[in-house]
Amino acid sequence: MYSASLINDPFGDPAVLIKSKYRRESVLFDLGDLHFLAPREILKIGHAFVSHTHMDHFIGFDTILRICLGRNQRIQLFGPPGFLSQVENKLRGYTWNLVKNYSNDFELLVTEIHPAQRISRSYRCRTAFRAEPVAQEDIPINEPLVEETFFSIHGTILNHLIPCLAFRFEEKKRINIIKNGLEELDIPTGRWLMDLKEAIMQGKPDEYPILIGENAGSDLQNRNNLPLGFLKEKAVKITRGQRICYVTDAIFSKGNIQRILSLADSADHLFIEATFLHDDIEKAALKYHLTARQAGLLAREAGVKRISIFHFSPKYKGARNVLLDEAMDAFNGRNSDSLVPID
Repeated sequence: MYSASLINDPFGDPAVLIKSKYRRESVLFDLGDLHFLAPREILKIGHAFVSHTHMDHFIGFDTILRICLGRNQRIQLFGPPGFLSQVENKLRGYTWNLVKNYSNDFELLVTEIHPAQRISRSYRCRTAFRAEPVAQEDIPINEPLVEETFFSIHGTILNHLIPCLAFRFEEKKRINIIKNGLEELDIPTGRWLMDLKEAIMQGKPDEYPILIGENAGSDLQNRNNLPLGFLKEKAVKITRGQRICYVTDAIFSKGNIQRILSLADSADHLFIEATFLHDDIEKAALKYHLTARQAGLLAREAGVKRISIFHFSPKYKGARNVLLDEAMDAFNGRNSDSLVPID
């Protein structure tokens, strides 16, 4: 139901887009350069999660602001300690004297994440993005950052010499429609299948009626709905939803290793930075980044199914495959290294 991909080349700014196959909703991890992302895709983003506000992870904020301005759009934005003031400083850099006349109202709901607390403020276009307090809650970092009908988002705080967030997208259930089952019932496919999936995700009772539509098969034209439980039994297969993790800008320390392994445990797809080759491990530690080998080892130890590496240092231009090979050798156990932290 969801697919995830890097927006830019691994040498480019970090940003991962998670798209729904059937719904107009997307999730964005990090706000690097977004110029390769079509405006129609940006307008589907409902949640954006920023690891930290170094320029290469946050410069895309202005792109989102520019595309969404003047539209009835609401984006929930999450970031590390200090994030609210950084967003406000961005917004203050522009003049908003005419926006009160806009017919549409773009809203940013921004949440700053601390180890045991979250602070949220709202910024609306028609009030010139004046900060409006929403909530200040004592919520530990291990509680979900977002809980939606079809997915949840968890986070953890890593050490990049500053707090840096890593994230896990978790599809709650994977609901597959059995086409043979529909054919046996003489029921057509259509938009009603999304209603079926939503009813399952919302935990509706088995007797809950699902509207099939007027164009159902001849045997069903006089009965426009069927019980949810009947459809689940005949035409639905439910499996565990996929888990997609995003890890960037972290030194290979004991604390970071533990947090990354916990976050990425048994993930279906791990996006993880691999900024340096292992021959440059001292430089990686100095700059608080991972090597490709460290990235592969973490993915292997976490038991993930698939790994995508990114955030390559420009010093390796022309040597992309060397970084890829080093990470995959570690991931597939083709070297004898173990997870030995630098501290």
